[in-house]
Amino acid sequence: MKSFSLIKSRKMQGKLKDKSILLGVTGGVAAYKAVELVRRLKDEGASVTVIMTKAAGHFITPLSLEVASQNIVYTSLFDTPMAHIALPAKADVMVIAPATANIIAKFAHGIADDLLSACFLSYQGRIVVAPSMNWKMYENQIVQENLRKLKSRGVIQVGPEKGRLACGEEGLGRLSDVQDIAEAVGAAITGKDLSNEKIVVTAGPTREYIDPVRFISNRSSGRMGYALARAARDRGAAVTLISGPSSLERPCGLKFVQVETSEEMLEAVAKETGEDTTVLIMSAAVADFKPQERSASKIEKSEGMTLKLHKADDIISHITGRDKRPFVIGFAAETGGNIDRAEKKMLQKNMDMIVFNDVSEPGAGFEVDTNRVVIIDRRGKTVTELLSKDSIADIVLDRFVENKPCGG
Repeated sequence: MKSFSLIKSRKMQGKLKDKSILLGVTGGVAAYKAVELVRRLKDEGASVTVIMTKAAGHFITPLSLEVASQNIVYTSLFDTPMAHIALPAKADVMVIAPATANIIAKFAHGIADDLLSACFLSYQGRIVVAPSMNWKMYENQIVQENLRKLKSRGVIQVGPEKGRLACGEEGLGRLSDVQDIAEAVGAAITGKDLSNEKIVVTAGPTREYIDPVRFISNRSSGRMGYALARAARDRGAAVTLISGPSSLERPCGLKFVQVETSEEMLEAVAKETGEDTTVLIMSAAVADFKPQERSASKIEKSEGMTLKLHKADDIISHITGRDKRPFVIGFAAETGGNIDRAEKKMLQKNMDMIVFNDVSEPGAGFEVDTNRVVIIDRRGKTVTELLSKDSIADIVLDRFVENKPCGG
C-alpha cells in the first residue's frame, strides 16, 4: 500500500445544502403536497422560493407555502417588476410540482402569460417537472407529445405514479412521492462524472431456508447498498440494484431486482453483470453458510434439530474469475479492527477495492444511517470519520473514479 488519507470534511446534510430552488406550484389537487415538498427540500439544506399560479390558489393558500418556505411567495407577473428575470437568475434548479397538463402545454409551446411560464422561458438551468392529472388526460397524445418535446430539450420528468386518483378512478397520474421528487432535484444538480458507467450494486441480507418458515439471515438493512445505488444514479450511471429482503423504499430511476437467497443473488449478479457492466459493488451481506438440507415441511419443535451447514457460493469469485470482468468493489463487515483480514480478502478474491467497517463501533453497524469505513485499494487506504451513509457512498464512488482504468 502506497498511501494513507483521512476524509472528514464531508457534511452529513444532503446534496441540496446551500442550493437555491425555484418551485412552481400549479392548479392541481396535489398542490397541497407542495408544503411537504418544501419542507423536505429545506431539510436537505436548500433555500426554496415558490411561484404559484392563479389556479393553484384554489387548492392551497400562499400563506401556507410562505410559512413552509420562510420566503415570499410570488403569484403575479406584475406585482414585482422583472421578477420573471430576477427569480430564475438566483436559482440552481427549477421544479414544477405538481405540473398540470395546462402548464406543460404552455412550457412546450413557449407561452408566457403568467409569472411561472415566463420564468420557465428565462431560466437556463436544470428543470424538473412532476406531472399530476387524471389518467385519461395524462395518456392523451397531445400531453405525451408535449412531454416528449420538453424532455428532448433537457427537462427532467419524475413520475407520475399509478394509483387511486382524486376522481376515484385508478390510473397513471398521481403526483410522485415527495421523496422521489426531492431525489430527482438532487440528481439534477449533481455532477455526471459516472455517465459512461454501467454499475451493478447488491444490497441487504440473504435468507437461507431451513424449512418453509425458518431461515438463517443477518442484520443487514440494505441502507449502504441503497445509498450507493442512489449516488451512482445521481452521478449519471446506469444502475441495477439487486436487493435481498429489505424494508427500504425502492429508489426510482434505476433497475431493481428482488432476490431472497444466496443462490438467487448469484443468479441475478451473473445475469445482470454483462460484458458492458463497468462496475460491480458487492455491498450485500450474502450468507457465508447455508443449511446442507432444506426440509420441504415445517420441522416439528418436539423433534429437536441438528443443523449442518456448508459454504455458500462466493459471488465475487465467480465474477473476478471471468476473462472480461468489471471493476469489483467488495465490503467487509467485521468486529474489531481486522483491517488486515479485509485486505487479505481483497487480494485473495482479486477485487479492485474493498470497504472495511467495524460493525461493533457505535453508529457504524447495522440498521443505522451512519458509517465509518476504511476504503482499501491497490494504492492505499482512505479512512473516513463517522458520516452519513449517503456521504460514504459518494466517497466510495470518488475513490473508484480515482482508480478506474484509463478509458474506463
